[in-house]
Amino acid sequence: MLWLITFIESFATILVERGVYFFTHDRLGFSDTQNLWLALAFGLAYAVGAMLSRRLSALFGSERTAVAAAIISQAMVHCAMTNWSLTAPVVVIGSVALGMLNGAKWPVIESFVSAGRTSAAALRAVGRFNVSWAAAVPPALAVAGPIIDSRWPAGLFALAAAINLASLAMLVGVPRRPAHIPHDHPDRPAAAQLGRYASLLWTARSLMLGSYAFMWILAAVMPRIFNDLGRPTSEAAALSGLLDVVRVTAFVLLQRYRGWHNRFWPLAASLAALPVGFAMIMFGADLPTVLAGELIFGLAAGMVYFASLYYAMVVKNASIEAGGAHEGLIGLGFAAGPAAGLVGMALMPLLGGSYVLGVVAGVGPMYALCMAAAVMPLVRRNNRGRRRA
Repeated sequence: MLWLITFIESFATILVERGVYFFTHDRLGFSDTQNLWLALAFGLAYAVGAMLSRRLSALFGSERTAVAAAIISQAMVHCAMTNWSLTAPVVVIGSVALGMLNGAKWPVIESFVSAGRTSAAALRAVGRFNVSWAAAVPPALAVAGPIIDSRWPAGLFALAAAINLASLAMLVGVPRRPAHIPHDHPDRPAAAQLGRYASLLWTARSLMLGSYAFMWILAAVMPRIFNDLGRPTSEAAALSGLLDVVRVTAFVLLQRYRGWHNRFWPLAASLAALPVGFAMIMFGADLPTVLAGELIFGLAAGMVYFASLYYAMVVKNASIEAGGAHEGLIGLGFAAGPAAGLVGMALMPLLGGSYVLGVVAGVGPMYALCMAAAVMPLVRRNNRGRRRA
């Protein structure tokens, strides 16, 4: 039941979370800059919601009740956006409210996913969870485009509200609280292994922050990118979902193949692939280049997301704090990327009006910080090795 709830709730989330940028571009005439501001506000709200998720669960008395309250609230926001869909302030305020509610909801669901499982079982559970939510993204985007292009574009928000109610009905089959194995359980990894996992967790989270920063810049500007390539909104939203198709594929492969497990090199490869894929999408002169960029970026983003969530759930014993920190970083990425993009656009006049130089000047320092943070555990291990020698 939990996997089905994850899928349909992710579908409802993506309809508006990603579809709204196509809606604002096509129906409200938002520019790249306005969409970036919207993405920045959404990201900040998402991060706040994630940080409050544990307190909200305590306030509602159980994790299941907290999830139900978030879903009901989302349905109400979706209904308001349906009624006043062509009013820009309502769409913006609704998106920000949904950001906070999504940020509060997903850490609790993630806690249910791997709670009470050993590290081996947690790997399988996290893999199923990743496939469940990510598999909903491409079809949601494929549906969003034609709805926005139709005579009733507000149907985008109405459909999301209806799906919310369906997932709420299914929530009855979920336990009130997730179970957790004891910290001294014999199947818990040894202290040395947990230390290694903690280092890999730091690296994966640093890169995941960068990947979501890039991804939310892309979410805001992809409507314009595909428009410049002559693709209508009905096609553009689906084409933007190739990145997510590839990410689902990565999740399936990583769940079945464990050669990446407890190793640094897959994260190092992702560190290099993320900016390459991002640049190909942002600056690609033709559709094949943009789609190839989505392929590269989707594989790398899938790797760092899977590693980040898996290592967090093992190290933190599937606690809501683990999911809250994970989703909080995603929210910070949602905000950091658009903020860096806005800085780049502000710098463009000083750089001869060059779009490429402006984006690089805004985004480059942000990703450089993520890269520096990602390699810190490796540097520390090398330094400890020299001291022992």
